[in-house]
Amino acid sequence: MSFEALYIPIGVPTFHLESAGAEFEKSISLLKSIDESIKVPDEMLLSLDKLNAFLDGKNPDLLIVQNITFANAAYISEVLRKFDAPVLLWTLREPVIDGGRLRLNSLTGAYSAANALKGFGRAFEYIFGSPEENRVQDKIRAVYNAARVKKALKSLNVLQVGHTPQGFGFGRALDIEMMQTFGANLLSIEARELIDSAKAYSDDEIKEYLSDAKKRINALDDIDEKNVLDFARLYKAYADYVKANNIGALSSRCWPDFFTSFGTPVCSVLGILNDLGVSSACEADTYGALSMFVSQYLTGKAAFFGDPVSMDENENTLTFWHCGMAPCSLAREDTGACAGVHCNRKIGPTLEFGCKAEEKVTVFRIGKKADGSFRFFVCSGEALDKPKQFFGTSIVVKTKNSAFDILNSSVNAGWEPHFAIAMGDIEEEVKALGNMLGVEVEAY
Repeated sequence: MSFEALYIPIGVPTFHLESAGAEFEKSISLLKSIDESIKVPDEMLLSLDKLNAFLDGKNPDLLIVQNITFANAAYISEVLRKFDAPVLLWTLREPVIDGGRLRLNSLTGAYSAANALKGFGRAFEYIFGSPEENRVQDKIRAVYNAARVKKALKSLNVLQVGHTPQGFGFGRALDIEMMQTFGANLLSIEARELIDSAKAYSDDEIKEYLSDAKKRINALDDIDEKNVLDFARLYKAYADYVKANNIGALSSRCWPDFFTSFGTPVCSVLGILNDLGVSSACEADTYGALSMFVSQYLTGKAAFFGDPVSMDENENTLTFWHCGMAPCSLAREDTGACAGVHCNRKIGPTLEFGCKAEEKVTVFRIGKKADGSFRFFVCSGEALDKPKQFFGTSIVVKTKNSAFDILNSSVNAGWEPHFAIAMGDIEEEVKALGNMLGVEVEAY
């Protein structure tokens, strides 16, 4: 997927061009360190003619508009007239304050640009500071990555396998809503279609899937042989469908069908799919799967999916858990991903492990308010070095803010009971993505 970001340094030639030129070169160096493919002009765009010449023929997914000096609103208006892409407005700090000449007057230009952006009804991100500042560098990276996710969502195929169980309707998605808000394409099939495909495979057809699973999961041989073979059949059925239909994220019905109609849970299949780059949630929670996709895309690592089940005020931790479908790559080194049986149904294989420590994690959820509008939940912290907390898979998150307050506030706010835990700090990216999509962000 191609992604095009433009650096647009606007200004007028009546200010101190030596100072502006120095900031121009430093800004290019910063942007190229983020991504060499970011398109930059050969010179500062100090007239509308030069601006239009640079914009001609471009198809940007992100506009990094910098007041290299003061520029009136005509400059940003020309950009907005041509493109409907996310905007990062960047104001430079005055390089010298010595009682003499105002070198850049970038900040006044930012007010002019922001006023025009609001007039156009366009959301935008904003940063003030010089290219050498860490805050500026972090902000630009976050906005750049958020714009990449926004672009990726437009080419994403999301699969719903079956319906949510009774009482779990919060996970149901509508194709029009999914496309309108996120740009993603929603596909739906019944769980029985994949179950029927799985039942039809011979033992020879599933050998490579069984072999792959045994490399990922310890103690599979301790599980009933028929269940292990049927698990491998499910693995092939899901993997084949995903590949044939270019699926990037999926939600799957699990109980009761896979226990009653097939006799083997789908939990471990979903765990492996996550490690294969297909963000997969259970209990047919489609917005949970979409939350996992955003998390995985931004971190490059599979995300955990689970319920908040415990809180410890003394440790300032929240424990997230599920029956046994976490990605094997998250398992603690001392145990690895182990096979087990479902905590309620006593049928395997499910996955059994506690997640390894992670210095920075982000709890994230794409949810809905009572009026049906979307919102994002986000809070940051770290994953502690903790063993499995309950049968199934678990991760213990020490939150940056008060875990007690987060729990009470999020329950009172009516959040859904499923969350993705991203293996990295993506809080700023999530905030920027929400702004780009017009989705309210609730940071805890």
